[in-house]
Amino acid sequence: MSEHAIPTTTLGADGPEVGVQGLGCMGMSFAYGPADADASRSALERALERGVTLFDTADAYGAGDNERFLAPFLAAHRDEVLIATKFALSIPPDDPTRRIVRNDPPYIRQAVEASLRRLDVDVIDLYYMHRRDVNVPIEESVGVMAELVREGKVKQLGLSEVTAGELRAAHAVHPIAAVQSEWSLFSRDIEAAVVPAARELGVTLVPYSPLGRGFLTGSFTDAAKDLTQDDFRRTMPRFTGDNAAANAALLEPVRTVAEQHGATPAQVALAWVHQQASVHGLPVVPIPGTRSPSRVDENTAATRITLTEADLNLLDPIADKVTGTRYADMSFTSAGRE
Repeated sequence: MSEHAIPTTTLGADGPEVGVQGLGCMGMSFAYGPADADASRSALERALERGVTLFDTADAYGAGDNERFLAPFLAAHRDEVLIATKFALSIPPDDPTRRIVRNDPPYIRQAVEASLRRLDVDVIDLYYMHRRDVNVPIEESVGVMAELVREGKVKQLGLSEVTAGELRAAHAVHPIAAVQSEWSLFSRDIEAAVVPAARELGVTLVPYSPLGRGFLTGSFTDAAKDLTQDDFRRTMPRFTGDNAAANAALLEPVRTVAEQHGATPAQVALAWVHQQASVHGLPVVPIPGTRSPSRVDENTAATRITLTEADLNLLDPIADKVTGTRYADMSFTSAGRE
């Protein structure tokens, strides 16, 4: 383990220790334009060297391609890492661009077997419901997920983009180890109800897109102008047109705080997310995604930055000024149902 290894925290109330920062692997095969497989493999190895142990994927990322991509890395390091994957976004065979949300028990059983095969593992460490189908009682879905735990196919259960009420209902059926939702300087809606519920139940928060899908780093300013045609971020209202211009102007405090700490804007944005663990009193394990070993170094170094009260006073007002929603259709998020 590197001398720069990150600290650890717990995954769930009684779960295993994990690095306090995970790695989101989606972009290595899907959604964010052209990928470099060799660089991505190097990023995986560098993350492990830095103490990252939670690696996050989903069956919908590239129609299983991301799970298959991770399989050799998992085979080489199975005892050192925890693999998290997800079900629920079914891809119709006649239209690979569509996603249908499915939480029904037969589909869950079909999905877990397919993920086990693609990942080439005997057990999935953390199995998430990726999105919620409100037409299926959550108790029914979590009930079959709990059966997967008892059968030894899954170790821990997670939910993504659920409301506080849905989390409590699920947790009453089987302990939920982690809730994954978007949480960043730009996206703070979960603080109203989901975060307090997670704290109450002993659930770890796993923020995805803690860097605002790269926007908080300044890597692009308008998705329609700066990103390739196949980049998913072009569909997100806050990253294009007038919204993008208005939101780019909100980054000045991030740059100011970064300069004061001798850090990058990305590190400040991540440090803010990490600091929410002490602000809200629960374990927080953000999963920034990258395909670059040097970005892994940059991101994990953020765990060594402590923001001052003055820093937080500059950064905390940003979210209320953001224009445009996280997704064009917010009904599949906790904020859209809370």
